[in-house]
Amino acid sequence: MIELKELSLDDKAKIYDMLHEIGPGENGFENRGYYVDNINFQDYLLGNIEMSKGVNLNPKLVPQTIYWLYMDNQPVGIGKIRDYLNCNLMISGGHIGYCIRPSKRGYGYGNTILLELLKKAKEKNITKVLITCRDYNIPSRKVIEKNGGKFQDINDHICRYWIDNL
Repeated sequence: MIELKELSLDDKAKIYDMLHEIGPGENGFENRGYYVDNINFQDYLLGNIEMSKGVNLNPKLVPQTIYWLYMDNQPVGIGKIRDYLNCNLMISGGHIGYCIRPSKRGYGYGNTILLELLKKAKEKNITKVLITCRDYNIPSRKVIEKNGGKFQDINDHICRYWIDNL
């Protein structure tokens, strides 16, 4: 069974393992959880829960909610929805970011997580969604296009796509 779960303190060990499998980041996806040790991981999760509510938010950041994509009770991916865009996110980052753990790539989970994140964005009244990816990240470009992404431009190797999310 596939399920998209909002960040909570449940399944802490499973999430920790997945974030360490993903690594520090690739193709423009930043994984700050990779740098957190197991002792401080709960504080990291709590900080992200606060961020989703706009609590103790760095003025340069926007509220962002993290979701985990589960398949048969095992996390296979991470997704992020930003409530609105600042100048930096208009260039790179957009409303939605996602990453599938390396051992689960090639099974269609990228399409699944983006589709589910678009539903969550719609619940947040985000009807025009910006998604960015590196120009050389062909799998992600295909996922975005398959889910209705309309190419806008490339700047400094960053592709920008818009999805009408009505």
